[in-house]
Amino acid sequence: MGFEGDDTQVSTKARFRYNSPLVQVTLIGLVCFCCPGMFNALAGLGGGGQENPTAANNANTALYTTFAIFGILGGGIYSILGPRLTLASGCSTYVLYAGFFLYYNHQQHQAFAIISDAVLGIGAGFLWAGEGAIVISYPPQHRKGTYISLFWSVFNMGGVIGGLIPFIPNYHRSEAASVNDGTNIGIMCFMTAGTLLSLSLLPPSKVVRDDGTRCTNIKYSKVSTEAVEIVQYVDGALFNLRTRGLDNVFYWGGQMVGSVVIGYILDFGFQSRRKRGFVGNGIVAALGTAIWAGGLAKQVGYSRNDLPPKLDFKDSGSGFAGPFILYFSYGLLDAMFQSTVYWVIGALADDSEVLSRYGGFYKGVQSAGAAVAWHVDARKVPLLTQLIVNWSFTTVSYPLLAILAMLVIKDDHKGEEPSINPASMDNNSKPV
Repeated sequence: MGFEGDDTQVSTKARFRYNSPLVQVTLIGLVCFCCPGMFNALAGLGGGGQENPTAANNANTALYTTFAIFGILGGGIYSILGPRLTLASGCSTYVLYAGFFLYYNHQQHQAFAIISDAVLGIGAGFLWAGEGAIVISYPPQHRKGTYISLFWSVFNMGGVIGGLIPFIPNYHRSEAASVNDGTNIGIMCFMTAGTLLSLSLLPPSKVVRDDGTRCTNIKYSKVSTEAVEIVQYVDGALFNLRTRGLDNVFYWGGQMVGSVVIGYILDFGFQSRRKRGFVGNGIVAALGTAIWAGGLAKQVGYSRNDLPPKLDFKDSGSGFAGPFILYFSYGLLDAMFQSTVYWVIGALADDSEVLSRYGGFYKGVQSAGAAVAWHVDARKVPLLTQLIVNWSFTTVSYPLLAILAMLVIKDDHKGEEPSINPASMDNNSKPV
């Protein structure tokens, strides 16, 4: 754009300025739509639609182990490389991941699967550290929930479309065992587009809010940070391939709905920001308890060694409805929980470099839990035991999140806003 910003006054009147937080958050949403959004679609098919779930479990253990490490390191990498190189490096590993499944359809090579997923974990750490820095530091404090829900909706549209990619060609193939080559090639094209799109993002020093402040010249307070871990296990044993594709459409659609609902509550529910945080967390806790209880009711009806017949959306009749609604509800809950966590993390600071470290640390700890979950499943731990443990961890996280909200969220009071730094301020100014 040729925008320097250290010696010119920038107009903030245009509604859709390229250097506005709105446009930049939308762009990172589109990047994640193309890369992790499509990854979610593949993962939702059960190991990319491949027949061997054990191979997928072992590969995912490698993925989330490296993701945990590089998620924590990603904030520092973001500070060195900036958003473009950090995100482009991360996105490129998603293309490699999709290429692996194209290869795996023809050559069942377990070692290559583990290596490919381990590399993806490194890239995912880069990507989500950069995403966190943009989504939770660029928006103004009073609209963080709205921007988070905007990102989450655009991002999860990738899962919706990614679910349609295998659903449509497999519509008449109820016994299809794995995704075909066309599915993988289509997803690779989306991921390549996301990698290129990441190069269009602006560095934070060139992003200007409507009040004239830049995303780097912001004063912030030093605060304590807590890590909130959520462990999710999605059971693909109940559905055949084309039905898993349809379920993915509604699962990620549920994420879009959930992010919009909780984003509205967190930004507009009450005048007090702290009260909004408590109410939002309470709604997520109540909804989560009900959904996990529904999952328990379904889980007690079968075990790993006594699986029910696979459900099909056309042939299973009313037996499909209950699991379908439950799967949609898990998507709704995931988006509401993670949007709330991001909203609280956004209250810790305004500086993008600081928040890239916080966001990366959050995703790193989350991924460590996922690595454990995939390894536990690979060891054939009973499904009911896994559900109870996951539900227990999630339940413990609610009061921890409430405590963090109580400690860091301050209510807005007129006249108490920190001094803003106009877009025309000298470039030598440093954040405190």
